[in-house]
Amino acid sequence: MLIGVISDTHMPARAQRLPEACTALLAGCDVIVHAGDHCDAASLVRLRAIGPPVVAVHGNVDGDDLRRALPETAEIDAGGVRIAVVHDAGRRDGRHARMRRRFPGARVVVFGHSHIPLVERGPGDLLLVNPGSPTDKRSQTCHTMALIRVDDGAVRAEVVTLDGPPEA
Repeated sequence: MLIGVISDTHMPARAQRLPEACTALLAGCDVIVHAGDHCDAASLVRLRAIGPPVVAVHGNVDGDDLRRALPETAEIDAGGVRIAVVHDAGRRDGRHARMRRRFPGARVVVFGHSHIPLVERGPGDLLLVNPGSPTDKRSQTCHTMALIRVDDGAVRAEVVTLDGPPEA
């Protein structure tokens, strides 16, 4: 199973749509995960139109419409692997322990908020994944997203660097 992961798209403030490379990768996935800060409901509609099922949570800058439509956290079963999704996983110090307590059955926790891409395996084999942002790189050198692969119970994740800036 292939899961495409994005977060912090901040559309339309940072871009009108996702970069072409991001959309192409997402279209080839079995599931799309968005870890919050969509910014407007129309961007969520466009994300769902890509094709694969979308699992999404709301972020801290999402308006009331998205907060009503999307949960604060979500959990999915990906080929027998439990994946939790939350927008803000908090400070780096103690993050693995906090996420383990918050999502005791999860093998993977996807989060956003910082715009800093991260793939980090911690104690108890808990994998933390932050895709960065495909549209708002902030202090990062490039726009990013992540891919999570689940095969026969094995989980691998990678940050993918996207070509070029987001489309205007």
